[in-house]
Amino acid sequence: MRLRRNSENEEQDRALPHLLISALSQLDGASMILAPGDIPIYQNEAIDQLGILKDNRIESQELLALIRVVRRTESKQEGAIEFARGPIGEGKHELTVNVIPLSQDNLVLVLLSDESEAQRVHEVRRDFVANISHELKTPIGALSLLSEAVLGAKDDPESVKKFATRMQSEAKRLTDLVQEIIQLSRVQDSDPLKIAQEFGVNDLIKEAIDQCRTTADARKISVNFAESIDCEVKGDREQLIMAIHNLVENAINYSPEGTTVSITSKVENSIVNIMITDQGIGIPESDIERIFERFYRVDPARSRQTGGTGLGLSIVKHVINKHGGEITVWSSENVGSTFSIRLPILTNELENGEVT
Repeated sequence: MRLRRNSENEEQDRALPHLLISALSQLDGASMILAPGDIPIYQNEAIDQLGILKDNRIESQELLALIRVVRRTESKQEGAIEFARGPIGEGKHELTVNVIPLSQDNLVLVLLSDESEAQRVHEVRRDFVANISHELKTPIGALSLLSEAVLGAKDDPESVKKFATRMQSEAKRLTDLVQEIIQLSRVQDSDPLKIAQEFGVNDLIKEAIDQCRTTADARKISVNFAESIDCEVKGDREQLIMAIHNLVENAINYSPEGTTVSITSKVENSIVNIMITDQGIGIPESDIERIFERFYRVDPARSRQTGGTGLGLSIVKHVINKHGGEITVWSSENVGSTFSIRLPILTNELENGEVT
C-alpha cells in the first residue's frame, strides 16, 4: 500500500482520510484512487502486480471508458474488462471492476478483482480430470496385466524377469505422468506475476541445460548455448526453468544420436526471444496447431519410447502465457524444429542485442 502524489497534488495539499486508506488496505484485490486527469494518488501493491499502469497512467482503454462515465454521471459503475498480461501472447487478466465516485475533490475509487480466474480454474480442472482418468487407465491396466503374468509365470525365471522389467517401465511411466500432472496443476493454479522476482535469462537457460546433461550425454547429443547480452525477466524462476528444460529435453529425445541442439537468444523491442533448435524428426504440418494440447502426441509410439506423457508442451505454454509471453514453433519433417519463447524483459534493460 502506498500513496502517490504529483507536484500539482502536493500544491493542493490533498490528504486522503486515514479511515479510507485503512479500509482499502484490508480489502482483497487491487485498488487505487484517481485524481482529476486520472492520475493515481493511491494504489496498493496488487495494482503494481497487474501491470495496469504504465508511467503512472492507466493502460486499459476499457477501464478509462468506465472512469469517464463515472465522472460524467457521478454514479457508481460496474463492469468486466480483459487486460493483457504482457505486450505479447495470449495471456489475459479477466477483471471485475467497480468504479466509485468520491465526494472529495472529484476523486474516483477503482476496485479490481480477478474473480473470473476462479471460474476458469474450475473449468480447467473439470476438463483435466476427464483427461486424466483416461490417461491413467493405460499404465494402471498394464501393471495389472503384468502382475497377473508374473504370478502365472512364477516357475519360469526368464518370464518373471521379462514381465518385471516391463512392470518397472510402466511404473516409471505412471510416476512421470503423475509428476507432470502435479506440475501442470501448480502452473494453472498459480499467478507468477503476483509473486514475481527478477532473473537473468542466461542463468535460466544454463540451469535448464544442466538439468538435461545426463539425457544428452546418454544419446551423444551436443547441447550448445551461445550466450547473448544478458537481460532480466520477472516471474517464477522454477516455472521458467521448467519450461525451457521441457523444450530442451524434447529436442534431445526427438533427435537422432550424434546431432546438435542449439539454444540462442536475442533481444528486440523489449522482448527476449529464446530459440531451441534441433535436427530431429520434425512435426507434420497437420499437427503443428495441436501440439500444445494436453495429452496430444504427434507420434504415440515414439512418446512411449522416450517416456513422453503428452503434457510437457502444454506445461510450457501455460507457463509462458502466465508470464505475459508467447511460444511459437517452426518445423519441417526430417529437418528439425525450432521452438521460440518470447518474454517481455524489464524496461530498464538494453533493448537491442542479438546472437546469431
